[in-house]
Amino acid sequence: MARRKEQQLPLRVLKKFRLIYGSVRQHFRRVEENCGISGLQLWLLQEIAKTPGAGVSELADRLFIHQSTCSQLVEKLAVRRLVLKKRSKEDLRRVGLVLSATAKEILQRAPGPAEGILPEALSALSEDVLTDLDASLSEVTGQLRVRDEKLSENPLSDL
Repeated sequence: MARRKEQQLPLRVLKKFRLIYGSVRQHFRRVEENCGISGLQLWLLQEIAKTPGAGVSELADRLFIHQSTCSQLVEKLAVRRLVLKKRSKEDLRRVGLVLSATAKEILQRAPGPAEGILPEALSALSEDVLTDLDASLSEVTGQLRVRDEKLSENPLSDL
């Protein structure tokens, strides 16, 4: 009987991972259906709306993604004329980003939260709970036979 309980606990935890992953995927699908852009692109638009004129490096830091990934996202949005590049008057080398009217409309009709449901849920946790979760997930990732640290920089919408 004790052996059966030991086997059930990892499966219960696995189900929670499935629930999280499935819910995140479902949210991203809803974003794409409603907005025609990816969840990460929506988050990027939201961050540009918060600070018009922000550059790619600043946005990459705020989204916790690699600068080259952010640059590619910005290019895709610029091609679709959702993001406009504006040169700084003070420093002509600096290019800031602003939203087009179409992008503003997309943000208004987008299902929230723009940053995604997992970042929102994590932000709602106390620091103590997050610290414990971080330590526990470090233990889990330490047990993985195959692990690519670079994957941690990929947006969830790309997994």
